[in-house]
Amino acid sequence: METTRRLRPVLPESGPAPVTPNPVHSWSAGHATGHRRPVVGLGEPEAFDDRARGARPGSLVRRRTVAAAVCFVLGAGLIGGAVAGSWLADDSGDSGERGTYAAAGSLWHSVPVDQLFPPTVQGRGAGPGGADRLWTRIAVAPDDDCAGALDPLLGKALAPAGCERLLRATYTDATQSYVTTVGLLFTKADAATMRALETRFDKDRLDRRSDLMPRPYAARDTVAAGFGDEQRASWTVSVLTDAPVVVYAVSGWADARTVDEPEAAADATRSGATSAVAQAGLGHEAKGLADRVERGLRKSVTSSPERSS
Repeated sequence: METTRRLRPVLPESGPAPVTPNPVHSWSAGHATGHRRPVVGLGEPEAFDDRARGARPGSLVRRRTVAAAVCFVLGAGLIGGAVAGSWLADDSGDSGERGTYAAAGSLWHSVPVDQLFPPTVQGRGAGPGGADRLWTRIAVAPDDDCAGALDPLLGKALAPAGCERLLRATYTDATQSYVTTVGLLFTKADAATMRALETRFDKDRLDRRSDLMPRPYAARDTVAAGFGDEQRASWTVSVLTDAPVVVYAVSGWADARTVDEPEAAADATRSGATSAVAQAGLGHEAKGLADRVERGLRKSVTSSPERSS
């Protein structure tokens, strides 16, 4: 009795992924798009027998050998073309980073205030327990040279980076229960100096020292009129390493109550924190607003004329 010999199924070989994939051709498209998933392969289809097709074993081997050679040549050509293209474009990672860093440093005089400090800022999931937040800008400080705008000890800690310009704005939450000043301190430092400063802040936990809190900006005839040094409740300070910028925020109650024991946002936002500052969500106010202003800063860098040129 003759035994039917079956070939071992050969899986289709996958080629290089396209640069811009078409959703219809994605592996997960399935039948949702109404199209069949294209299968491109150089092997034999599954469940077919050579003898049923009338093919000789030698011809099958030759076809596979030729197909493999073609794939090798095409792959080598694509890789070589990509390398040559990067040389022609002089696409250097270092030069790109330097361009981004320089563009960030010039934003303080080239970007409108509404772009750096939007009139309203949405903070989805920025509150305690993932609650949403909405902040409204109530005052923008004149740009400053940092003199008098920082506590002496904080100014001393940031002195290695220098102060090019300081921009500040004060916001309140949707209920006008809290006020928060957010600042962008543009430094004169190069990238290496900023990295060293960030390392020091992280190693010595300078961002959690209450004697290194940023100062608030109190504006007359606003709910932040009484927002002074004694009203500071929570704060955050972030030294960026990909831009010559220090981002900070400091928050407090809008009723001008004094705070005996302020708490850094990193501690006040921890799960299980029980202090009055943490329970009120003032750590989330400072951290959430600072994070979103920082995101806006990064977005401004990528769209700035200096960066695109």
